Amino acid sequence: MTSALCARLGIEFPLFAFSHCRDVVAEVSRAGGMGVFGAASMTAERLEEELAWIDAHVDGKPYGVDLLIPDKVLGKSEAFDAEGLLAAIPDTHKTFTTELLARYEVDGEGLEAMRRGTLHLGRNLHPSGAEDAMAVAFRHPIRLIANALGVPPPRMLELGREHGVAVAALVGAREHAVRQVAAGVDIIVAAGGEAGGHCGEVSTMVLVPEVVAAVRELGDVPVLAAGGIVTGRQMAAAMAMGAAGAWTASVWLTTHEAETNPIVKEKMLAATSRDTVRAKSRTGKPSRQLRSAWTDAWDAPQAPQPLPMPLQSLVSEPPLAKVDKLAQAGHAGARELATYWVGQGVGLMNEARTVRAVMQDFQEDFLAAYERLGTFLSDD
Repeated sequence: MTSALCARLGIEFPLFAFSHCRDVVAEVSRAGGMGVFGAASMTAERLEEELAWIDAHVDGKPYGVDLLIPDKVLGKSEAFDAEGLLAAIPDTHKTFTTELLARYEVDGEGLEAMRRGTLHLGRNLHPSGAEDAMAVAFRHPIRLIANALGVPPPRMLELGREHGVAVAALVGAREHAVRQVAAGVDIIVAAGGEAGGHCGEVSTMVLVPEVVAAVRELGDVPVLAAGGIVTGRQMAAAMAMGAAGAWTASVWLTTHEAETNPIVKEKMLAATSRDTVRAKSRTGKPSRQLRSAWTDAWDAPQAPQPLPMPLQSLVSEPPLAKVDKLAQAGHAGARELATYWVGQGVGLMNEARTVRAVMQDFQEDFLAAYERLGTFLSDD
């Protein structure tokens, strides 16, 4: 495909694939798209290992890195205090999760030790942890770096200009896009409420043209459409509304290469578009997840209110990690609790395929949609 964005990033097809799985990232990039590695949950040491692997397996093709550096996070303006974070978790939330696990015959033993082992999640969201992640990322030949939940820190923008790396930002509202462009971001990702993970309330069909129009008034900044996009025809529709390409994530979760819990993969392949929920109960900020006994329990009237980020992650991630392991081992209760982030496009994800097959289907479906629109034009 010929476009200014494709030329700038060195890609053949403007399909961006966010994934926590390095195999998916490398395969998408090798197939002509742009794999974007989700690094928010990793220590700097682990990120170095993962990016080194991608460098060795991407065949010189361009790829990107996605970080999570929120505008608003507990303790952002103070020195990172691991012990303070642990002490700030109320006993009510600990008791709730332990009792929830017990209802499904999952032993809550060891959760405190697991929380301590999860503290790097909190540090990654803190400016000090963000600096470490950026230092690692810019040591590698990335072509794009993205940030979610706020304007990228000035240092990210500086390093992007210094290294010739495009800086992208995810937004869920028109005013957020305007603020990002004013800050100097190179690419806007307009993520509708259908998206998996952190998302806003405005639907993709409304948000994309709204953001495109707002950004056009400010300069030549490309907008990528995100939120529920799992087919080429959806990508074509987004580009008809002015998007320069599509940013996707959920569709890669059920590929053969993805490291998604096999039990959760099964659930996703059987799910409808109504089987997701948007809630704060996993991270403290609204994010869309696959509905399960876990999400239902947190949505019940007697459940405690989710804590601010990153405390809620320290509450939820350790028990969910335990649930994942037990579910894969055949534990019935853990299977009911198992969940993961996924968008409403899950209702169209009905077959496990290879990454290459998904890429091929996207391109063929995009072309078919383009040709189908052409049949409505009169020759007169």
